[in-house]
Amino acid sequence: MMEYHVIDAFTDKLFGGNPAGVCLPDNWPPDDVMQSIAAENNLSETAFLVKQANGKYGLRWFTPTLEIDLCGHATLASAFVLFGERERDARELKFDTASGELTVTRDGELLCLNFPSTPAVECPAYPSIERALGIKPLAVYKSIDFMVLVKDEKTLRRLNPVFAVLGQLKSEAGLDHDRFGIIVTAPGAECDFVSRYFAPSAGVPEDPVTGRAHCTLTPYWRKRLGKKVMEARQLSARGGVLRCEDNGKRVKISGKAVRYLKGEIEI
Repeated sequence: MMEYHVIDAFTDKLFGGNPAGVCLPDNWPPDDVMQSIAAENNLSETAFLVKQANGKYGLRWFTPTLEIDLCGHATLASAFVLFGERERDARELKFDTASGELTVTRDGELLCLNFPSTPAVECPAYPSIERALGIKPLAVYKSIDFMVLVKDEKTLRRLNPVFAVLGQLKSEAGLDHDRFGIIVTAPGAECDFVSRYFAPSAGVPEDPVTGRAHCTLTPYWRKRLGKKVMEARQLSARGGVLRCEDNGKRVKISGKAVRYLKGEIEI
């Protein structure tokens, strides 16, 4: 038996935000078993946590099709479970991950992720982007993901990407892996900035709320708006709210979470 939770992250309402699976095995299962569990769960990410001798937690993230190296909402969901179940007196949690040590702290009802900043640089406006989105981007940037700038929130909300075409970006950009997504962003009408996130190559057509995207969005909008602390919203069907703080080489991404499910996986 393996303890299992589903947590809606970056929201204070059930059925909002981004649902993440959180698995707490006693020891690491084989990689193929973790991938099979993530595929069976069919959430954008499933996290696996194992406590280590140094007091930190090892943390790995899987989409339905592959393991990724950075995930915000499943880290927030993992911290929510640990603070509520196993580390109730802790103020900070430390995770060893493929992206180095990550920490999560409590700030009232908010859980605050300390993540690496991943600023983007301008890159070619690859033809597949325009064909897939049906609009001409104002600019295209690249970091661990691609970031596409559009003129306003209305344009962003109306996007209906052709995912088969968007998947051609990998070959056009000469990438040798599928661990990337496409962020589309614009100034916000009622917040500082808004975004959507698509990762069809990783088995996630549209991610409801994406913490890792804000490692790239935060430094971009900090420079453009001149604000260190900003409110962001992700405009998926479920929607999500994030507080973003630019701290140079690190960003703080904060949000709330609610539990949907607690149970056990039989393996």
